[in-house]
Amino acid sequence: MLLVNPTYKPGWDLPGGMAEANEPPDEALSRELKEELDLDITLQALLVVDWVPPHGPWDDQLAFIFDAGTLDDDRAVHLRPHDDELSEAAFVALARARELLGNRTRTRLNAALQAVQARRPLYLHDGRHVL
Repeated sequence: MLLVNPTYKPGWDLPGGMAEANEPPDEALSRELKEELDLDITLQALLVVDWVPPHGPWDDQLAFIFDAGTLDDDRAVHLRPHDDELSEAAFVALARARELLGNRTRTRLNAALQAVQARRPLYLHDGRHVL
């Protein structure tokens, strides 16, 4: 599992980021992976949509998890952050990923794994299955 360590917040996260104005979520992910990790990817599937209610200073949001496929060994070995937003990028075992991720992201990751098994995307409300 590929995780990244952002410099602008504590803890590890899944690769990706925020969409810009009028940018579709899939294009936002592709852009973020190119900017941050110099990866050109082809998305395989939508796995999770999670509606997150307002919390702290943030308004509500939609969080997406996509299947971005598998990197070949050569690309994986040479993967490094390419901008100041990330201090590290690392491939870790699933159990370790679950330890490193915060609660919300861990819940989404678990739902994404369920979506792969179910062969359909899952819709969540703040981590709880709705559809």
